[in-house]
Amino acid sequence: MTTNAIRGIRRKKSSLSEVKIAVLGAPGVGKSALIVRFLTKRYIGEYDHQAEQRYRNEILVDGEPVLFEILDTCNKNSEAVPSQETISWADGFLLVYSITDRHSFNWVKRVRLHISERKASGRAGGLGGSATLTPTPHTPGGGVGGDVSPTLGPPMVLLANKADMVHLRQVSTEEGEILAKDVECYFSEVAASEHVLQVATAFHEVFKEVQNVRKRSKTSLLDRVLGTKATRIYVRGKSDSALPKD
Repeated sequence: MTTNAIRGIRRKKSSLSEVKIAVLGAPGVGKSALIVRFLTKRYIGEYDHQAEQRYRNEILVDGEPVLFEILDTCNKNSEAVPSQETISWADGFLLVYSITDRHSFNWVKRVRLHISERKASGRAGGLGGSATLTPTPHTPGGGVGGDVSPTLGPPMVLLANKADMVHLRQVSTEEGEILAKDVECYFSEVAASEHVLQVATAFHEVFKEVQNVRKRSKTSLLDRVLGTKATRIYVRGKSDSALPKD
């Protein structure tokens, strides 16, 4: 392999985008099935894991490689909400409910507020002291996952699973659309058992929203820096104008 080729590979690796996504949902909504469908394109209907699992895989998004690190959360009970550690670790969140389970929809509505509050405040603890989720060991990247600024709101995508079970539907499509409009996020109804492209699109949308927030955060920081410099230049110019002219 030539030196130029090696340099090209190194540049590619150094520019590889990374994203950490926490998949959140009440027990039984199909979080694990969605993750496996996205990463392997295979469908496995039954899961019985008792602890969180993390997956790392490189996936192409719009032709560009992205390193996805996905946290498959495991709720201890239907009332538990994500811990501060999980919220701080993640760059973005995939909120999953089942169209056949009204409780799972209400859980998502409650948890999205919980996430927004914790991302904004950075306080430890859970909602009402009920956060019982215990992540597997990982290293949180400081207060907020990745480069995402808490002031811009946490990137989220809302996903309704089990869309193939319309005969058991408890949550209407319109209700999902209204919630997504309130959150201002991408929304889709899918069936992990049948849909490959739609499931992948949901994960891609989380990454894209994370990237958008990162760009806005950097732009905001740059504006503040340039604004400070502009102020200094203006003051210096004003001082110069007061000097005697030849």
